[in-house]
Amino acid sequence: MMSMAMVFPGQGSQAVGMLGAWSEQALVQKRFAAASEVLGFDLLVLVQSGDRDTLNLTVNAQPALLASSVAFYDLWQEKGLPKPAWMAGHSLGEFSALVCAGALGFEEAVALVRERGTLMQQAGEVRQGAMLAVIGLSDEQVTDLCDAAGNVSPANFNAPGQVVVSGELEAVSVLARSAKEAGARMLVPLPVTVASHCSLMQEATKAFGERLAAVSWSLPNIPVLHNIDAKPRDSVEGIRDALIQQLTQPVQWVATIQQLQSSGVDQIVECGPGQVLSKLCKRFKPAPIGLSFDKACDSLS
Repeated sequence: MMSMAMVFPGQGSQAVGMLGAWSEQALVQKRFAAASEVLGFDLLVLVQSGDRDTLNLTVNAQPALLASSVAFYDLWQEKGLPKPAWMAGHSLGEFSALVCAGALGFEEAVALVRERGTLMQQAGEVRQGAMLAVIGLSDEQVTDLCDAAGNVSPANFNAPGQVVVSGELEAVSVLARSAKEAGARMLVPLPVTVASHCSLMQEATKAFGERLAAVSWSLPNIPVLHNIDAKPRDSVEGIRDALIQQLTQPVQWVATIQQLQSSGVDQIVECGPGQVLSKLCKRFKPAPIGLSFDKACDSLS
């Protein structure tokens, strides 16, 4: 019998119309109505037919992805599909995982990630940066190049041979040149307004820590692996601390997938819009079965 984990996408997976036909489902509309009440504007209209640049703003993309992912999990449960043995989320997706695992209330989470986005945006305005995907070099190579380039560091260890770096504009430019010289197969600048998961986000940590402390938490009813070390937490304080550290520390996605595999997981379902995480599964050896939400609903129903 297959063991299944559910993973939740982060910023970058948003797109206008990303809910597709699921937007007509009552459960989806209910979640978005609740989120809209918290935010003070119609989130469903923005997601399905709004302006792309407005949706891509960090303060809007984060609650939009959270609401989409949690709504998809509602649908999953309504269909009576298998309960995941594990959960994990990529960056922002960690909050979606915690909501679906019962650790955090949905409305509180919507307000929390909106605030997270605001604090990240403010920190990014104080210290401007950039993010760059480096493809074709090892984790060690990229880490060494970052050390030599200045204030830039690995932000996402996404898959073998794929590392995203984050840092000050000039340092990222230096890193790009040295990575090309070192034989990187591809360099892809990310279309982001905030350099996440690096020291430039230090400004946001204190206020976000205070915000996390003001929210009501429970231990999850499904274990959630955290980005900073691919391990679950056994206390509310541990969860909050992991979420604070996540702002300035890299997303250990390679370690997360490897930990799921070592725990017996052979099927990974992406609970949210897009196929970013399910496609990354193909880069692992051995590769777990990665399924987008639509494909998983078809194959597991």
